[in-house]
Amino acid sequence: MSDSPADGRIRPATAADVPEVLAMIRDLAHYERSLHEVETTEDQLTALLFGGTPEAPGVAATTPNGAPAAYAHVVEHLDADRGTTLGAFALWFLNTSTWTGTHGVYLEDLYVRPELRGSGYGKRLLQALAEVCIRRGYRRLEWWVLDWNEPALGFYRSIGAAPMDEWTVQRVTGDALATLAAATDG
Repeated sequence: MSDSPADGRIRPATAADVPEVLAMIRDLAHYERSLHEVETTEDQLTALLFGGTPEAPGVAATTPNGAPAAYAHVVEHLDADRGTTLGAFALWFLNTSTWTGTHGVYLEDLYVRPELRGSGYGKRLLQALAEVCIRRGYRRLEWWVLDWNEPALGFYRSIGAAPMDEWTVQRVTGDALATLAAATDG
């Protein structure tokens, strides 16, 4: 990891980064044709990433013991006009494999600002998450990608990612989630 913001220093996100990370989440959702689905507020994102820690005073997390539910790494970018800004982020959380008996990292979002694509920031963020996996003994780094996002698919193939074609993602949301939660077997 680089020491200079001009070189794109990668570091864990701080509570002060939340507004800029949320703006990039909205940019990503716009690119993925889903901006209308983003409901997250700064307070929610702060609680998600920092729980009830000193970095987020007064914000209660909904996880046991107020622990963070997710984590983020950011890339500092030196912009000639604006100074140091965030050029990219990766938001992730732990998943579990009963087959390996270890945790893994699930990458929820990886975003590089459009004008900075090709800078190596995306690859370096994935390298940072791979380092987390190796250092902690995790055996997997996983994520989803939209099947129409050819630039992302090509990039992921170039770093050795393999599609999990034999698996189909399933999701229950909205009314179906409420109905399932209220269902009784009696």
